[in-house]
Parts: sequence; C-alpha cells; structure tokens
Amino acid sequence: MPASPQALNLSKALRHLRRDPHLAPLIAAYGAPQFRPKPNAFRALTESIVYQQISGSAADAIFNRFLDLFPKRRFPKPAELLAIPLPRLRVAGLSIQKATYILDLAAKFLDGTIQPHRFPQMTDEEISDHLIQVKGIGPWTADMFLMFALNRPDVLPVGDLAIRQGFKKLFRLRKEPAPERMQILAGPWRPYRTVASWYLWRVVDSP
Repeated sequence: MPASPQALNLSKALRHLRRDPHLAPLIAAYGAPQFRPKPNAFRALTESIVYQQISGSAADAIFNRFLDLFPKRRFPKPAELLAIPLPRLRVAGLSIQKATYILDLAAKFLDGTIQPHRFPQMTDEEISDHLIQVKGIGPWTADMFLMFALNRPDVLPVGDLAIRQGFKKLFRLRKEPAPERMQILAGPWRPYRTVASWYLWRVVDSP
C-alpha cells in the first residue's frame, strides 16, 4: 500500500499543537507519540476486528492462536483465510460473530469490494465509507484504521469513550461532550487532530 500524500508529519503536528495551552503541558509531559504506518491493510483490519471490545492481553492470546492456524504462523492472504472453516476459527478463540466478520473481510478483499490500492487517493470520509461495507467494521474501527494504519493526520474519533472522557477532563467539563461540541473544542488542533487524540488518551490514563 503506497504512502499517502496525506500521511502524518509528526514534527509539524507537534509544532502546531504546542501553541495550544491545553495540549502544550501534555506534550511536555508525555513527549512525542510514535505513529508507524501498517502497509498490510488486510492484516490491520483483521487485527482491529479481533481486538474489538476485549482486553489487550485476551486479544493477544486469540490473535496468536489465530496465527497458529497457518504455516509458519505467517499472516494469511484473503484466499488462505477463506479456506479455514469457521469451526477452526472458533477453536482459536474467536466468537462466531468475529469469525464471520473476518471471513466477510477476506471475501471483500478477494472480490475487490475493498481496494486498498485506492486509499492514497481517497479522503478520510471516502475510506470510512469504503470500509463500513464490511460486516463488523463501523465508524470507530474505520477511525482507528485511518489513525494507526494509514496515519492520517486529522482524525477525531468522536465515538471513542476515552476520547469523550479526555475532553471532559482536559476542558474541565461537567459532563462528556456531544460530538458537535468535541468538533468545536478541537477546532484549534486542525489539521492534526490525530496527534491531539493521542494526548487525550494519555489524559484519561493519567491520575
């Protein structure tokens, strides 16, 4: 998957965000994040489905058992994944729902419904609309893919619970803000809201 012209320039992002009085102390405290693109879109999306709504350690165990299904634990191509019967995916620890989602993802990569070679020329919104054709991929998963696989610079995942909590804590709000309010508060962070979001997650993790 070629690098996108819209990929993140971290040094420019930090220079911009340091001007914000809310974020400047966080950047000083936590340093620079690391964003590394994931060139294998099929793997990145499969991992996203596996890791949905379960703890990291549990998801790690399931993903490792999933890799055990394939020779030399090499991540499969879509056709190789489709050759694995659903009961074997279940033995790896995947729920019926997630196994079905992963098989649907593989089928849509194989039949050309999902076309990752087009991503560099697509907007964030176009990629999100493209991905939610897959069962089990909604706006949140699409946002995570845009941020951590494609490293798109200006994604604000308003559907993420921790992001809402981060806004509440950072801006000392009485309650978690609605998506429209978050868009307004994050206005000064454009066009680097992906990096700003990383600091919002740190806010939630901090005492």
